[in-house]
Amino acid sequence: MANNLLRSVALVGAVAFIPAATASLAQVDVNSYREIDQFVSVLERVKAEYVDQIDDAALIRGAIDGMLNSLDPHSSYLDESGFRSLMTTTEGNYGGLGLTVTMEDGAVKVIAATRDTPADRAGVKTGDFITHIDGRLFYGGTLDEAVERMRGAPGTSVRLTIVRPGRDRPFDVNITRAIIDIPAVRSEVRDRVGILTVTTFNRNTTEAAQRAMADIERQLGGPPLGYVLDLRSNPGGLLDQAVSLSDLFLERGEVVSQRGRRRTDIERYYARPGDAAKGVPIVVLVDAGTASAAEIVAAALQDHRRAIVMGERTFGKGSVQTLIPLGRGTTALRLTTARYYTPAGRSVQEGGIMPDIEVPQLSDPDYRSRTRVRESDLRRHLVNEVGVQEDVIQVDERPDPRFAATPEELRQRGVEDYQLHYALQTIARLGRMQTAGPARPRAR
Repeated sequence: MANNLLRSVALVGAVAFIPAATASLAQVDVNSYREIDQFVSVLERVKAEYVDQIDDAALIRGAIDGMLNSLDPHSSYLDESGFRSLMTTTEGNYGGLGLTVTMEDGAVKVIAATRDTPADRAGVKTGDFITHIDGRLFYGGTLDEAVERMRGAPGTSVRLTIVRPGRDRPFDVNITRAIIDIPAVRSEVRDRVGILTVTTFNRNTTEAAQRAMADIERQLGGPPLGYVLDLRSNPGGLLDQAVSLSDLFLERGEVVSQRGRRRTDIERYYARPGDAAKGVPIVVLVDAGTASAAEIVAAALQDHRRAIVMGERTFGKGSVQTLIPLGRGTTALRLTTARYYTPAGRSVQEGGIMPDIEVPQLSDPDYRSRTRVRESDLRRHLVNEVGVQEDVIQVDERPDPRFAATPEELRQRGVEDYQLHYALQTIARLGRMQTAGPARPRAR
């Protein structure tokens, strides 16, 4: 099982890669030397007087982890194993359960279960707490220790004890470990609407989306009525793939900008002419698990009024991590180096993206009681410099007559995914309006 699958949400998001040679080194302040002397003194005391003999490498690794743990939750040190795992993930083939988790008050908390992975098929959901691993309590340890307990060879099983808010008692799920080899993009056609489900942003995402759109057009003999771009539970990935996927649907304009610590540290990314969807309507589906690179795409299409964003408020990760190889390139520093902004100049940090049309997932029996985990819930998260308007993102508890159906009623109607069902209905209405064109006066 690859470490990255069961690490914190720090290992998902918009990632930029730079060679080690281009990484600039900051000047060390004179006062910092006194702090370094203090550190060396502590190191020597621990080595000389601690009750057990401690390996130098373990002490230095602990110091590095402690330093990075004082930053935001997305900055981290990757040892050789973690670096290999991240590289494998960006290639789109890796092993594990399909979970993205974090630590909260000593317990393992699920951020998201990637669709069609062992964890997803076992019913693990966002907001679940994992309290026991193979019957043994896990509490108060590190995330890496939890990873060690859950990892294993593909084909072997692990038993997780789940505490789910809204459920009276904990319950166990048995999950068989597997090689996670999910295509970055899956596609299907329903009612002449093309559905593009983007599960991650690896090196193949945009190319896979182009192939899927061409396949949809071949099936239909022409453009579909519209596209549903499903970004739900997509934890993010490579920044360049978020830009190029957005570019597929945009004719022009800025896709995203990233801004670093200094005023001059601004980089903008633009769309090139050519809309691969040929102007047909687009609905983008999002939820609380839609994060970072996926939020970049949703926000770009929303700001350019190219798509209707539908679902629920997104995760709210508005930062970019740079992967800086260290030493001989076998380890790396994953460091938050910039915030990203939407074409309209919005930061999604903390607040996320509000959909144009809020649609609850009524087909999920636990929808109302399940805890949503977002960036603002993570300790040491970056603060939105503009500030988040809580009155805008607070939940409206008033009942909406459009969304009164129960999961049982929807099942009887054959609706297994209510958000997708609503998106398909919306595309059908928009498609009919486009086909009909402007109303013509009648002769009398």
